[in-house]
Amino acid sequence: MGALNPKRIAVFGAGAWGTALAIAFSPRHQVTLWGRDAGHITSLTERRSNDRYLPDVPLPHSLAVTSDFEATARGADLHLVVTPLAGLRSTVAELRRVQPDTPLIWACKGLEAGTGMLPHEIVADELGDDSRCGVLTGPSFAAEVARGMPTAVTLAARELDFATAWVQALHQPRLRIYANGDVVGAEIGGAIKNVLAIAAGVSDGMGFGLNARAALITRGLAEIARLAAALGGRAETLMGLAGMGDLILTCTGDLSRNRRVGLALAHGKRLHEILAELGHVAEGVPTAREVVQLAKRHDVAMPLCEAVDALLHNDRLGPREVVEQLLSREPTRE
Repeated sequence: MGALNPKRIAVFGAGAWGTALAIAFSPRHQVTLWGRDAGHITSLTERRSNDRYLPDVPLPHSLAVTSDFEATARGADLHLVVTPLAGLRSTVAELRRVQPDTPLIWACKGLEAGTGMLPHEIVADELGDDSRCGVLTGPSFAAEVARGMPTAVTLAARELDFATAWVQALHQPRLRIYANGDVVGAEIGGAIKNVLAIAAGVSDGMGFGLNARAALITRGLAEIARLAAALGGRAETLMGLAGMGDLILTCTGDLSRNRRVGLALAHGKRLHEILAELGHVAEGVPTAREVVQLAKRHDVAMPLCEAVDALLHNDRLGPREVVEQLLSREPTRE
């Protein structure tokens, strides 16, 4: 069944997730996928697949692909930014210059390096306090979405009417989208789960077993909920797709880049070697330092995130030493 009111959707970011969303929305909407790397875009155009990030997934014939930013932005009904978080600010600034009044949704997760800002704070910094914005987040591996496998995610916006309207436009049987009015909770869940997935990878890589993984996920969710509450997020958001759902998927799924970072750390590899081999952005790596700093500013205890930060950024500590420090903490109430 076709969309009753097809939209012109401009997707910015031709990585795995941007390509997957462009593919998912193409059957019902007029979608253009933009990428910064002209050579990469030429490959997508000629081969009709994103061999770098989503091999063996064909691009729909209706999906337009380009490296022309202005042509992509102009005339669109929706700007969907799916760059790594490091590219969100510059992309939004450029959209403000080209076509500032277009509704905006971003699918970036993390905290901005140096500022500790959540994505919605970056957007507000560039666009002002605009109610026509929201975040798409939740448990979703790009490869599965691109192949049309059933997935459920959250669209959170400060104005619930905005989220509801775009859920109606974008929701489909195999990509179910749920409206939410808690941007802070949704973004905190999406950011910190990547840090905890590194911890889960370390635990599994060291052979600590399923009991340890379950404890890590559960106590990690408690850390996420504490920080979200301190920032004004709602507990029920963290019990849903943007919190528990995303955390479980990223900590247990072998497609998780952050989990793979943890597995490699447990096997003795150096971080720079791991990231070079990965070939994708692992948002948990830069986010770990910012999460710890944000937690300190709000006097929130986050020992698991602190342990990941120490492992990533302290060359004197290996996985075993970090785990021993965690296990030596004084017992307390749950």
